[in-house]
Amino acid sequence: MRVLFTVSNWPGHWYSMVPLGWALQAAGHQVKVVCTPCQTAPVTHAGLMPVPLLEAMDMTVRGRLHNYRKAEVGTWPFATPPPHPLTGEPLRSLDEFDMADWSARNRDWAVGVVDRSADAAVDFARGWRPDLVVHDLMSLEGPLVSGALKIPALLHLWGPCGPQDPVPGAPPGSSFVPMDPVGAFERHGAGPMDADVYTHVIDPSPISVQPPLKAERIPVRHLPYNGPGAVPPRQSPREDDRPRVCVVWGTSVSGVHGPASFAVPRVVEALSDIDAEVLLTLTGEDRARVESGPALPPHVRLLERTPLSLLLPECDLVVHHGGAGCTMTGLAAGIPQLAIHAGSDQEVIADRVAGAGAARSLVNAEADAAAVHRAVTRLLGDPAHRASARALRDEMESLPTPADLVSVLSGLVG
Repeated sequence: MRVLFTVSNWPGHWYSMVPLGWALQAAGHQVKVVCTPCQTAPVTHAGLMPVPLLEAMDMTVRGRLHNYRKAEVGTWPFATPPPHPLTGEPLRSLDEFDMADWSARNRDWAVGVVDRSADAAVDFARGWRPDLVVHDLMSLEGPLVSGALKIPALLHLWGPCGPQDPVPGAPPGSSFVPMDPVGAFERHGAGPMDADVYTHVIDPSPISVQPPLKAERIPVRHLPYNGPGAVPPRQSPREDDRPRVCVVWGTSVSGVHGPASFAVPRVVEALSDIDAEVLLTLTGEDRARVESGPALPPHVRLLERTPLSLLLPECDLVVHHGGAGCTMTGLAAGIPQLAIHAGSDQEVIADRVAGAGAARSLVNAEADAAAVHRAVTRLLGDPAHRASARALRDEMESLPTPADLVSVLSGLVG
């Protein structure tokens, strides 16, 4: 069986698909991953075969453009303006960027990116002739190839957020389903592109936090993959009975939402008088901000980049930005979580897990050190949160593994 994965332009959107790719390959099937050139290295590091045919707008720029539009209509939550959509530098005023002018000058380019990517994906698929396609929620090319070649497609979710979920703070009717602004579906005979195009959805969410779906749900056990890495040499066993708290921050948050969204200093302040061992794992500019700032308290250790799946099983709490990768890895570890989110799918996921009792969800712009302190104290002190987190872990472990899904996918091909 030949299986084509199509993925969007951000590793966190497709990391949850990696174990399924491994399972298919281990069972003797061929897997190729259609992606953008900048995803070639992450796909290769994951042990899968990239086919870098697609074009895409940089996801950070795309996020900053979205935030600028929110500021224009008065729904930007921070006190300071969002970062400049193109440079990422702080804006003193929204007048420093002309959205209407930029959109008019770049419309043809943006349309061309979608157009060329659609054609490239279909052309490759017609030549390689896959038996089915698996894609993430933001990949337009997956359902397009499915419709054009009349082969089964499976949407693989990255967490408890799906095509029927509305986008928080967006106009009514908005969803996470990608649009087809160039008429590629009609041009390739693939039918209309909307949320009803999905017929099968692979859902790694524990049963209690599954998102609503119209399509057939195919549950799968989430096996954490957070990218390559090794156990840090400074990692050591616990020396006492203090709880261990892991603080991790998404690499894209500050770049998309600006420096006001960098909540780590607030978190460190909140943890300063809590009797716990704190493991702080940051990369890039976020790490540089902390290293150049005030000295960390003695009970806070700054680690090298480490896959969360190696850290969280030894922790009692994880504090993060609400991203699916952090959330799902925390669920697999069975520990409570504090999500300090800045909206979009992060808000959907954080609120869903909090609703199941395994987390607390705070809005980034409103989460001062006092609010974080209260949340951490409750998460560490209330056994109900630990029980809920373990219950979700047990649900997750009861689901079919990616290896179990191979026969299900083969059955769809017939």
